[in-house]
Amino acid sequence: MQPKQRILNAPVYQPGKPIDDVKREYGLTEVIKLASNENPYGSSPKAKEAIVAHLDNLALYPDGASLNLRWDLAEFLGVKPGQLIFGNGSDESLLMISRAYLSEGTNTVMASPTFSQYRSNAIIEGAELIEVPLKNGVHDLEAMAEAINEQTRVVWVCNPNNPSGTIVTTTELEAFLKKVPKDVLVVLDEAYYEYVVDPEYPKTIPMLAEYPNLIILRTFSKIYGLATMRVGYGIASEELVSQLEHVREPFNTGALGQVAARAALHDQDFVKKCRELNREGMKQYTDAFEEWGLDYFPSQTNFILVNLNQDSDEVFKKFLSKGIILRSGNALGHPGYQRITIGTPEQNEKVLAVLKEIVTGALK
Repeated sequence: MQPKQRILNAPVYQPGKPIDDVKREYGLTEVIKLASNENPYGSSPKAKEAIVAHLDNLALYPDGASLNLRWDLAEFLGVKPGQLIFGNGSDESLLMISRAYLSEGTNTVMASPTFSQYRSNAIIEGAELIEVPLKNGVHDLEAMAEAINEQTRVVWVCNPNNPSGTIVTTTELEAFLKKVPKDVLVVLDEAYYEYVVDPEYPKTIPMLAEYPNLIILRTFSKIYGLATMRVGYGIASEELVSQLEHVREPFNTGALGQVAARAALHDQDFVKKCRELNREGMKQYTDAFEEWGLDYFPSQTNFILVNLNQDSDEVFKKFLSKGIILRSGNALGHPGYQRITIGTPEQNEKVLAVLKEIVTGALK
């Protein structure tokens, strides 16, 4: 079989190592996974109740338009229902955007390193990549604006950025948007939006009125704890959403995901509590890093990227031997670093205990 040659140039996404694999490989009975930025506190009890209540309807196709979730989410966000598009996680939203706007002879601008799927989807569509290095771990929006040319169709801004966890501020983003031509789509990937506490973080939905070339992506996979349900969404002008609907697969979000997301949306007390616990967990790490003199990026997410000045894969393996799955910086464009998802206080203490051994040289 002969596939399109360019798809072979697109890297295959490598998720965090599965728990069961680590248990088998190292003969462990208990493993902590802090590699994929999942919510260690799970999901709202209301979401679980909604899933159970829907189990008698598994033989039915889901609502292809996600109408009940659409109406509730539109009211919650203060937008029109027609300004929303739903995807099988944010990943499908990225795919739809790339399919709709990128092709051979076009290019797309993104930061480097950033979320890998922007790059992969662009390669699959045959578009040229223009990658602009991060500046102190943050999107260099000035350089990204300068990189735009007549062939540019899409610019990706991951805010907060993955894997650095850093943000661009309201002032920086507004200055950038004023420079972007109106026929170039700006994608603001806000997967970690609900975790942010920095007051300088942009409020982007009001910007849609001024910038019809803007789409905001968010997800129920992170703070809502519904990663297995795969429900992401985009917020944009009705015209832009109408264009993307032409490349959306039918029934792309499952019924269980829709009812779970809808219930989770109505439990903002759970979201607030998870955000507070996450910041407490973040402080556990930053206090230790400061004590040990380790460099790290200031994160507004539920993960932190720390420089251990050691081979990332070797450190990754040392943690695996202790039953802890992290994310090697080698896989994220940050050699020498580890990306650590913020866990429960107990999980964080276990990570820090192993990390102390590594930093002091006690763990060989």
